[in-house]
Amino acid sequence: MIQLQKPKFVYMGGKLRSWDEATLHVGCEAVTRGLNVFEGIKGYWQPDGRFGVIKLRQHYERLRRSARLLHIPFEQTYDEYVKAIHDLLGTLLETDRDMWARTTLYVTEGYWGENTLADLVVTAYHQDKQIPDLINLGVSTWQRSADISLPARIKTSTNYQVGRLARIEGRARDCQDMVLLNQWGRVSEATGSCILMVREGIIYTPPATEGALESITVDIVEALAHSMGIKFIRRPVDRTELLVADEIAICGTLAEVTLVKSIEGLPLHKEPSILKALQNRYFQSVRGIEPHPFVELSCFQPKRVQA
Repeated sequence: MIQLQKPKFVYMGGKLRSWDEATLHVGCEAVTRGLNVFEGIKGYWQPDGRFGVIKLRQHYERLRRSARLLHIPFEQTYDEYVKAIHDLLGTLLETDRDMWARTTLYVTEGYWGENTLADLVVTAYHQDKQIPDLINLGVSTWQRSADISLPARIKTSTNYQVGRLARIEGRARDCQDMVLLNQWGRVSEATGSCILMVREGIIYTPPATEGALESITVDIVEALAHSMGIKFIRRPVDRTELLVADEIAICGTLAEVTLVKSIEGLPLHKEPSILKALQNRYFQSVRGIEPHPFVELSCFQPKRVQA
């Protein structure tokens, strides 16, 4: 059973609060309708002792886009957004453990889009420094919703209900993650990350028009691949292409670059040499060991660190 973390502090209502103090009213739209938008953000310790958070400006702008599409007011400036994240992480950081943070706009007041008010809440969780284990991947019977029903472009918790159902389905099949197909029966993405597929030395990934999130991590991976001389193409991917792929991985802020060892119970027939090299390059760049100009880090020096 997964042991959920309970951090000491949360950022809510414009300041740090204790975990137990961070509550929402049962009557607010964030609770009754699941009305929120969010961003997952990852930070890594750097060789110089600072802590670096990946692509904060891009996460801020994507949060703004999601909020706009759901008509949720977002009043925080970029500087206020960064300060909230740095303040919380700086309070919770532990030596030699990285952190994943979730910045969420919860709708706290309003009714059916009228008089809407929202609050920026930041939570953060520790993660051990380790390369993700290989996973078994399946193809779900559940489907990614269309752009005219619940657009994947909106990063909202309600968009992950189908992912939850797919994960439950996958556990019965010994799969750690599942692929969601779109309304045309093609690959959109996994339950919480995007799909990378290698065929004949070329990396392919479905574009956003196929129901994939406009992924910041995919942008990073693409830039790294180009710098390594690996061809990277965004195009539609058929379900059967995954079954005959040479290599597969999922990628996202939380998944980072996670390699796949089987698809639908079929072991991949080649060692993941291309994606393994890309995975190694990804961690070297985000950890500041071998920086890459596209991997922008918002670095700060923590005032105190828990042992």
